[in-house]
Amino acid sequence: MRTENLPSTDDVTIALHDYAPSSTATPVLLAHATGFHGRCFDPVVQHLGDAAHCMSLDFRGYGDATLPSNWSVRWPAYGDDALVAARFAAQRTPAVAAGHSMGAAALVMAALREPQLFAALILYEPIIFPAEYRLHDGPNPLAEGARRRRTTFTTRQDALTNYSAKPPLNVFHPDALRAYVEYGFRDDGHGSVTLKCLPEHEARTYEAGAIHETWEQLGNLSMPVWMVSGEASTIPPASLVRPIAAEIARSPSTRCTLVEWSDLGHFGPMQDPARFAALIADVVREVA
Repeated sequence: MRTENLPSTDDVTIALHDYAPSSTATPVLLAHATGFHGRCFDPVVQHLGDAAHCMSLDFRGYGDATLPSNWSVRWPAYGDDALVAARFAAQRTPAVAAGHSMGAAALVMAALREPQLFAALILYEPIIFPAEYRLHDGPNPLAEGARRRRTTFTTRQDALTNYSAKPPLNVFHPDALRAYVEYGFRDDGHGSVTLKCLPEHEARTYEAGAIHETWEQLGNLSMPVWMVSGEASTIPPASLVRPIAAEIARSPSTRCTLVEWSDLGHFGPMQDPARFAALIADVVREVA
């Protein structure tokens, strides 16, 4: 394992975790959801083994990436971070990129700008909304929940026990939850541990999620895309997976494959890392 600190826009430095720097296998770039960090994918990487050269990134303000104190959340800047990571991952050959929620949206932004970096996209319930959703101007329950988030625990074990006992993180596979806690907290020097991701930053990320205009560009994607969703729902993001796939399929040169896992929820990649890894391995075999 080696972590690369890469400069992005706005004087941000992202962290790119390279699990096998000497690997010559097909590069796979993993992009995390809001509130998480790249090392949450550790169990996915373990299941992939030598089948891929895996890398995961920490977006600005998450994990070990930096965040300017005066930065206003703009989702296209997460696309900047994904593009920086993709340029690194695809130095030898185009990468298969797999993203979850915010990370999936950021990968789409990057792939629209520099498609030659991407052999395929695997998108689990991306946060990409059509124009009518941008008119909504009410309270955001996810943001409100983030602002109430507890930031400090006596030990990482205390945090692990707390999260495993209640929603929403109690649905995580134990290995994924352990990775979230292990690498999502820092020792604060006073005998306790503190979240690396500031609750206010997470909240603002949620509040800005529907504003970016990526939807209108979906038909410009030019690489194979696998759209993945969990259980059927009438609310976003799950409800938008099929419409997003339809928008992508508008391009005659783009193949979009729909994958539905009805027994999983929005945290699917963290609920069943082995299944997500198996899908990535299938895609790697198909496009490599």
